[in-house]
Formats: sequence, structure tokens, C-alpha cells
Amino acid sequence: MLELLLHPVRLRVVFALSGESVRTTAEICERLSDVPKTSVYRHVALLLEAGVLEVVAEKRVRGAVERHYRLRQDRVTITPEMGATMSLQDHRAGFATAMAALLAEFNAYLDRPGAMPYDDAVAYRQGVLWLDDDEAAEMLEELRAVFAKRAANRRGDGRRPRLVSLVQFPSDQA
Repeated sequence: MLELLLHPVRLRVVFALSGESVRTTAEICERLSDVPKTSVYRHVALLLEAGVLEVVAEKRVRGAVERHYRLRQDRVTITPEMGATMSLQDHRAGFATAMAALLAEFNAYLDRPGAMPYDDAVAYRQGVLWLDDDEAAEMLEELRAVFAKRAANRRGDGRRPRLVSLVQFPSDQA
């Protein structure tokens, strides 16, 4: 599962189907317009085969079957147990994959007609916090609670999806 999810295109497919979205492969291709359609179809097939995606509807369109996919939330999380078994190289590859997918998503946002980063409250900041291990653990738990509270939000009421990333690691700033 780790190898499957740690691929930039597959990670972007997961992003495209997050928040209980249901999309066809053609709709996913529209969201990932910078990725060749054949690649999107191949990665969707791999995610379906691995049980990360499920087919929720099928419709015949001009002689072909159009499938509607949904993300299986229980299959897209790298569990603490999985994380504990990752090698340093796995972590390096995972971080690079996440950053590549994040950069591609940000570029796709900027390429949209009418993108207005300031008006859309786009934020990217870095800073160093001086924390002991207990304070770092407490802060991460507080952040998990903030994310968990908002993760329960559903579509509607003027909401739109926002990609939020958090990166935290010890810095050698002594």
C-alpha cells in the first residue's frame, strides 16, 4: 500500500477524489490536465485494483461503460504501524512524492482562469518553533484535533475543497 500511495500521480488522483467526491476517469483527467490521459487511466486502474477506489455507479455512454469512482477512506491512510516500518529512504521518497504532488496541485490552481491567491487566502509560511519533545507532541495532538474537527465538514454551505499540508521535523538551528 505504501508503494502504491507514494506516487505523485496516484496521490493527485486521491486528492481529486477526496471529500467524498465521486468522479469519472474523464473528470479526473480534467482535474489533472497536465498528466497524459493514458497515465491517469492506468493509475486509476491500479488504485481500483488495490481497493483504494471503488466503483459506485456505471452508465453506458456511446457504447462504452462510464464508471463513477469514490475513494475508500479506510484505504488511503499510512497508519502509524506502516510509518514505523518505513526506512529512511522510504521517508525520503514519501516526502518527495508529497511535495511533487503538492507543487503540481498548486500549479494547477494558479493555472485556473481567475485564480486569485490573495483573495483565496492562499498561505505558505515557514517558521521555527523552539519545543521540547513533550511540547512538540502536544502541538501535534492539537493540530490533529483541528484537522479532525474540519474533516467532518461536508459539501455545501459555500464550502469548497482546500488542500492543507503540514510538515514538521526537527531543525538544526541551535
